[in-house]
Amino acid sequence: MHLDHSHRPDGAAAVSADAFRPDGRRRALRIGLGGPVGSGKTATVAALCRTLRDRLSLAVVTNDIYTREDAEFLLRHAVLPPERIAAVETGACPHTAIRDDISANLEAVEELEEAVGPLDLILVESGGDNLTATFSKGLVDAQIFVIDVAGGDDIPRKGGPGVTTADLLVVNKTDLAPYTGSDLGRMARDAKEQRGDLPVVFTSLTTRDGVAPVADWVRARLAAWTAPAGAA
Repeated sequence: MHLDHSHRPDGAAAVSADAFRPDGRRRALRIGLGGPVGSGKTATVAALCRTLRDRLSLAVVTNDIYTREDAEFLLRHAVLPPERIAAVETGACPHTAIRDDISANLEAVEELEEAVGPLDLILVESGGDNLTATFSKGLVDAQIFVIDVAGGDDIPRKGGPGVTTADLLVVNKTDLAPYTGSDLGRMARDAKEQRGDLPVVFTSLTTRDGVAPVADWVRARLAAWTAPAGAA
């Protein structure tokens, strides 16, 4: 395990010994993004890259079953230099490559660190999956789960490991709520009931700085990751 996933009130977690590479250098923080098809995972990754790239050294690994579609989206929008974007074709259900057999993703992550490191942050985007999608702790140190209001305002109430256990739940596309009849207040209450003290943020990537609450959370995780051992 890379982080102690017992959640502190500030959302931080302790760093364990394998946060370091064999040569003694601290490796990159790895954050996974999962969620249903169309929820806005790739758009969230793109927005995070634009927001964080000037101050952090980062890279991205995308997952698709038979294509490189998500990686090509990021390349077309030039969110990072091409050598910082890697694509994994899973050839199977998306959760298999992020939870059950992580070898292809782990290889991609480690190759990025070797090729363009040192890196501060690597974002690993899952292919579109359902509410059961979770990442192996052998692959990522923290995970974000993205849902959207167009999927129905009952999604938080339905729960599932993605909704209930992710380190951060993102409710995306809030700008569509008036057109879909989704009750954002209800979604917030249901998410609180399902997740307890785990954080939830609401985003609209069509607005200026719409990804800001997610970026702030990532920065906080990175601060905890790079803090000296034993720091509060």
